[in-house]
This record gives sequence, structure tokens and C-alpha cells, in this order.
Amino acid sequence: MTSSAPSPAVGGAQAPPVSLESRYWVPLGVTLLGPLALALQPVWGGARWLTLALVLFGGLLLLQARLLRLEFASEDLVVWRGDKEIRRFPYATWLGWRLFWPGLPVIFYFREERSIHLLPVLFDATALREQLEQRLAHLASPPSP
Repeated sequence: MTSSAPSPAVGGAQAPPVSLESRYWVPLGVTLLGPLALALQPVWGGARWLTLALVLFGGLLLLQARLLRLEFASEDLVVWRGDKEIRRFPYATWLGWRLFWPGLPVIFYFREERSIHLLPVLFDATALREQLEQRLAHLASPPSP
């Protein structure tokens, strides 16, 4: 698959930057799975460790959702921590993208020329999908059955 620079908006006009709002349901869901894993304790001795791992991972995701911000700029996806730019992902290097489980999107995948990224959906999934379709529709992977 070859990569070409996307057209930022219909008619050649630059699309304005869009920042996505944080959503906490994925981190909260992971955190709440922890105590539910205790139900496995009668049949599996590792349930306490699984519970601890899920609660800690959920807490880390909550912190990430609170601190990080995604911005769809005209030519890049930009990751911010507060007022500090952490990383830019130029659209021109993207080879594909996909939101897994469209009815309940929890994982965002995108591939660049040199790397693959799997990220938890810590932002408004509807706005994420809209921005991806607006800016990179030609790279969307077909949904799974």
C-alpha cells in the first residue's frame, strides 16, 4: 500500500485544528474489571494478582486520560501533555487506521511507514472517528464482521 498526502478538507481549504475531549469510560471499565476478577479466586489462585494488575492499569489509563490531549492539526496528529507537545504523527506517513469494535470502540490502531500504534480510546470515540474520516478516509481499514 502506498502513502499519499491527504487533502485536509474538501475544496482545498485547511481544516481547523480539533482537540478531542477526554472520556473516562475505558479506564473506569478496566478498573472495575479488577474487583470482578476476584470472583475467579475459588478456581484460580492468581485472581488477586489479576485484580491488582487491572486496578493499577486502569489507574494508569485514568491518569493518561486526564493528562493527555489529542489534536488533529492540518497535517499531523499531535499529542499534548498539558501545554507541552509530546509527539507529532504526520498524516503523510500513515498507511492505515482502524477503530476496533465499532459499537464499543476501545482500541485505536494506526500504522505509519515505520511503526504500528495500538492505543486505548481515552477520548471521545465519535469525534475521533469523525476526524479520522474527514482527514484520512482513504486509509480506513474495512470493519471486521
